[in-house]
Amino acid sequence: MKQQLQQLLEQTVASLKQQGIIPAEAEPRIQVDRTKDKAHGDLATNLAMMLAKAAGKNPRELAQLIIDNLPQSSLITKVDIAGPGFINFFLNPAWLVEQIDVALADERLGISQVEAPQTIVVDYSSPNLAKEMHVGHLRSSIIGDAVTRTLEFQGHHLIRQNHVGDWGTQFGMLLAYMEELQAKGEEIDSNLANLEVFYRAAKQRFDESEDFAARARNLVVELQGGDEHCNKLWREFNEVSLSHCQETYDRLGVSLKRSDVRGESAYNDDLAQVVADLDQLGLLQQDQGANCVFLDEFKNKEGEPLPVIIQKKDGGYLYATTDLAAMRYRQKVLNADRVLYFVDARQGLHFQQVFTVARKANFVKPTTSLEHMPFGTVMGEDGKPFKTRSGTVAKLADLLTEAQNRAYELVKSKNPDMAEQDLRSIADVVGIASVKYADLSKNRTSDYMFSFDQMLSFEGNTAPYLLYAYTRVASVFEKAGIAPEQLTGQVILNHEKEIDLAGKLVQFNEVIASVARLGYPHLLCNYLYELAGLFSSFYEACSILKAEDEAQKQSRLKLAWLTARTLKQGLSLLGIDTLERM
Repeated sequence: MKQQLQQLLEQTVASLKQQGIIPAEAEPRIQVDRTKDKAHGDLATNLAMMLAKAAGKNPRELAQLIIDNLPQSSLITKVDIAGPGFINFFLNPAWLVEQIDVALADERLGISQVEAPQTIVVDYSSPNLAKEMHVGHLRSSIIGDAVTRTLEFQGHHLIRQNHVGDWGTQFGMLLAYMEELQAKGEEIDSNLANLEVFYRAAKQRFDESEDFAARARNLVVELQGGDEHCNKLWREFNEVSLSHCQETYDRLGVSLKRSDVRGESAYNDDLAQVVADLDQLGLLQQDQGANCVFLDEFKNKEGEPLPVIIQKKDGGYLYATTDLAAMRYRQKVLNADRVLYFVDARQGLHFQQVFTVARKANFVKPTTSLEHMPFGTVMGEDGKPFKTRSGTVAKLADLLTEAQNRAYELVKSKNPDMAEQDLRSIADVVGIASVKYADLSKNRTSDYMFSFDQMLSFEGNTAPYLLYAYTRVASVFEKAGIAPEQLTGQVILNHEKEIDLAGKLVQFNEVIASVARLGYPHLLCNYLYELAGLFSSFYEACSILKAEDEAQKQSRLKLAWLTARTLKQGLSLLGIDTLERM
């Protein structure tokens, strides 16, 4: 809708340039916005005010010229000028009906796939395998997954990359502890059942025993050198740890699979080559024994270029080295057109720097888009980073269990006679959906407060509210005793609430495009919440089952059915399941 109007305005600008009314060199950024007051139309633009000075005309005078040269279109029925030169557009209800009919007849709701699909690599979740996944991993996992699903729905080729932390100095400590347990005849799997306990025990041994610490450091060297004994222990540890991660992904409904894991270790053999290639290009400089790339684009307070350390004095590598190797792999092997990194905002400078180094080194093509998609912190109700009552970082698995238990009590209070199995089934969906939606509905760049009470509420922009909105439509069809595929007749838009609902339904395509372009799932959440609200208003103002005649009843059932399908598809893109009853 907005895009179509923007195209009409682009044609208008081209026409005005040909007539010499607008300078040929003018390249305005045409913006179309929705009006807050329907009395001022459905859409508006400030194009005339933007071009008035360049055209040497009064904004209202230029606005009239724009209207006079606007190509004919079935999209709009009326255009007028408001205030200093705003141009207001009124949508044609007949055009809305056409779009609704198209969406109803299409399994993709009228949303066409992109004409030029891209290969898009998405780096998300990326837990440290030395510990269990905690609440801090929630945002990367579900935000990255929602954007990935949306891009995939558009028709792009998505390659998921779970860049897990499965390498580094802490693994020497863990391997040394595994050795001790094996020497005592203890089973590794049972000890690794709780990774946090295992990690703390290994850390305690590292801190209290110099012999243990020395063995741990030696094991790091042996592991990195390819020692088979160390690699066998390392593989056993990773297998158990990755199983923990996969269980959490499956509970969360995150689409990551074991085959998507490509951790830091995968690039170990290429790190020396990264250093050699940067050196050959003349990008490396030694600073206090370390190999660094100094970037003029990033300077300290004294105005001196900041270094990106590629190799430490002792020969060790850093995150920057691994990330550069990963970028080269994603370009040369995966042939990425776009690479998205869902990593918290604190890593912003790191990614700006390694992106710059990768481009200077030609590790990626100039046309390849490298994008850091930062996100804020999950906060507790005390305004500090979310932790358990004991003061430890909350395990993600425990948090999900608590959400499902709370959802069970909530659903049971509303349905005391429901069978236990049904209560548990519904509660599991509501609990997980509530945790995910509470996060996804916030702007990812902002911190947000984690509150079970808020996320499980049936009021406001929450998962229970949207899930209930979907079941409400299902109940309408159940009461009507009719299946959606049996609906007949034409969609009729006479009532104001019918037009408002139809107008919101046809915006779905634009919202999906915005999420895919910007990586902001909260835009989709806001849309679904507004859609559910408009359906509620429509439901109250426009009787469906007691409509004036059969034609009107069929029309309103069609609007209800398209609303349900849009809610279901939208929630699916967020990785959230729907329910037929609550």
